[in-house]
Amino acid sequence: MTDTIWHIPDPETQPDFYADVPLKRFLAWLVDSVLVLVLCVLVLPFTAFTGLFFLPFLFLALGLVYRTATIAHRSATWGMRLFALEFRTAMGQRLDTAMAFWHSMGFTFSCAVPLVQLTSILLMLTGARRQGLTDLALGTVAINRRAAN
Repeated sequence: MTDTIWHIPDPETQPDFYADVPLKRFLAWLVDSVLVLVLCVLVLPFTAFTGLFFLPFLFLALGLVYRTATIAHRSATWGMRLFALEFRTAMGQRLDTAMAFWHSMGFTFSCAVPLVQLTSILLMLTGARRQGLTDLALGTVAINRRAAN
């Protein structure tokens, strides 16, 4: 009988997949936040600038759409791609649209509740697989992307 629980790299035998992941996730978050901010600025005129009254909600909503769409497409946001990161399921597969949505919802919830975000960051800094709270809940992991052959 084979172990089917984890089909992603083992942090003990393949630590390169997890090297600098928390730092890269932070840098990717910065890039993605700037991109979502640009989207907010582009959308504001279409709300007759009433979007200014609910800008934090608009930022979270557009961020949810951006993250879901980009993660569903190639299992990484544009910021993550820039830093050679990608998400994988516990079975080692790329995230599908449903999983991308739930991961993005977890991330959005974490951003909306600072204590949850802090807990997630602490988990990323201390866990062997560098998983945040949403990653642990969904069984996903962010790893360094393999180099193209």
